Amino acid sequence: MKILIIEDEPALGSAVRDRVRQAGHVVDWFRTLTDARAALMASSYDFLLLDLGLPDGNGRDLLREIRRDCLSLAILITTAQDQVSDRIAGLSEGADDYIVKPYDLDELVARIDAVARRYAALPDNVVMIGTIRIDLARRQLERDGQTVDLSAREWAIVELLARRPGAICSREQIEDALYGLSDDVESNAIEVFISRIRKKTGPGLIMTLRGRGYCLTESASR
Repeated sequence: MKILIIEDEPALGSAVRDRVRQAGHVVDWFRTLTDARAALMASSYDFLLLDLGLPDGNGRDLLREIRRDCLSLAILITTAQDQVSDRIAGLSEGADDYIVKPYDLDELVARIDAVARRYAALPDNVVMIGTIRIDLARRQLERDGQTVDLSAREWAIVELLARRPGAICSREQIEDALYGLSDDVESNAIEVFISRIRKKTGPGLIMTLRGRGYCLTESASR
């Protein structure tokens, strides 16, 4: 997933960013509501880790804006505000989960995965394409029963397409999902990753629709 972190404490923000990246996600980290709003306008995210006490306002204001605009974005509040009334307010205004500081980073990643499963289009988290089995929960691709070793970005492309069965993803959409706002992207990067995936899985997994983008083959089933 592509995850936006809003956390104003430098040490905590850095630790969360590194741990979430270690879990295989693409991460952008900002420390203010102003930067968060700009990031949401510039890029598409799957998940938001939202601190409440920020230098330029309360994160709940951003939470209300996102839900008012009906953005399909999973939101987990991370905050030192541990009163029951605070948790109730955040959840009632549209947060999907709530974790109180200080928290364990492994628990945070587990909560991210749990919330993400509720947003997934595939309830069983498994896509079958011929002899290829894509297990989204375990982040694993098997061909003829054998695990295929994919790099983090190769897997990210497979996952992006698998979570959108039948949909066409343009090169620009794939780039947006794979890279943070500060990353440099080579012009042919996506084509290179697609080529590597095909070498590992065979040519029948990903279709190229010239001038439009990529999708899984039509034989995909759940």
